[in-house]
This record gives sequence, structure tokens and C-alpha cells, in this order.
Amino acid sequence: MADQATQCVTRPPPPLPSPLPRGEREQEQPLRRHQLALLTDAGWQRVLAGCWDDEARDCLAHWAGHGLPLVVTRQRPQGDDSVSLGLPAPGRWQRRRIALAVPRDHIARLDAFPLACRLSPLLPAPQRQPWRALCGGLSAFGSPAHVYGSHGWQLLTGLDHLRAGSDIDLCIAVDGPAQADAVAVLLQSWSYGLRLDGELMFPCGSAVAWQEWLAWRARRTPSVLVKRLDGVALAHAPFWPLAETV
Repeated sequence: MADQATQCVTRPPPPLPSPLPRGEREQEQPLRRHQLALLTDAGWQRVLAGCWDDEARDCLAHWAGHGLPLVVTRQRPQGDDSVSLGLPAPGRWQRRRIALAVPRDHIARLDAFPLACRLSPLLPAPQRQPWRALCGGLSAFGSPAHVYGSHGWQLLTGLDHLRAGSDIDLCIAVDGPAQADAVAVLLQSWSYGLRLDGELMFPCGSAVAWQEWLAWRARRTPSVLVKRLDGVALAHAPFWPLAETV
């Protein structure tokens, strides 16, 4: 999370019922950036029992009551099998950033942000057809986009996440540099008001902001910032598996 986050699990919570066995859930699915996590009932009980900030607890109680997801954030060493998750609260809760650490066994399911094509109803009428055309172009490249950030959360919750002039954040899976080039050039062609931001997601788990990718590939910058679940680093050379260059 970019802003200072409220850490809700600040004291050991009381004992809670054991979660379902590992085999009954997608426990072996690898974590990735911009992934959503839906908690079990026991997971929400644990989160709420350990949160001593009233405003944050009220927000989390709403999330629990409506079965809303959390998002996988940068993973930090927990000393156990806990997963770092977060929640950017809407305006109702002062847009606070809430950070959590939840045992993997209390994650019922991993999911994705909504497909970008679902965003049209939230856009001004003149932008809807160009947006559908952009989404169609990405799909034609074999790179369907998902929308995260304030637009993605607005779609998921129906709450007041959007602000005037909010960027549209896209995460787009690409299979290698050639596909990344084509996708980034298409995104650059968008000229209909709202600013496009977001990341190209490589199979190795690395992600790069699409605008930074364009600058790096054009050699306007000597390095590119590569983001992974456990941190960020500058890359001066290919950071994807060499087999992807074929």
C-alpha cells in the first residue's frame, strides 16, 4: 500500500475454530500481484477479534458482512504461513489503508479484479464506446485486462472509492516482451480524457508499469522498475525467462 496503513491485528486474538483442511481449498495456488483473497468465516472472526481500532473494525465488519475481498499486498516475512493482505477503504471510512496478516488456511479462495470491459457503466457516455474498443483490442492480443485501483474497488463494492479525475488502473497479463510491446502501444493510443495507468504482468511474477516499459524499450531510460510480491528492483537487462524471448 502506498500510504501509511492501519495495522489491525495488533494483539493475539482468542482461539477460534480450526479452518477446513488444506485439501478443501486452493491452498497451493501461488500468490501474485493484484490478487483478491476471500476469507473464511473463521478468518473474518480472527481479523475482527484482533482489530482494536474502532473505525477500521467498522470497515472490516462491513467487508465481512458483505463477503467482500481483500487484496494481496507486498509480502513481508511473517515467521509463519501468514499472507499480507490489505484494504483501501472508501470515503465512508476516510480512505484509510488497512493492513492485515492472515494465516493462509483462513483464505477460502483467491480471485481476480473485474475485467476491464465491465467498467463501461462507470465512465462518461462519450468514453464508453472507445473503452469497449480498447478492451476489444486487448482481447484480440490475447491480453484481457483487469481493472484494479479505485475503479476496480468501486465495481466490487459499489461504495465511494472514486474521486474526480481518478486514474484507470489496469493489470494486463502478457506472455513475453513482444506481447508487452503491442499492449503498451495500444494503451498509449488512448486519448479520451481519463488517464490510463497500471502494469504489465509477466508469467514469472514480475510486473512493470506499461509507460515505464515503453520508455525502457525505446531506450529513453537505462533501467525499468520491476515489481514483485516481495519487493521492487531496477532491471537493466531482461528480467523474464529467456525462453520468452523466442
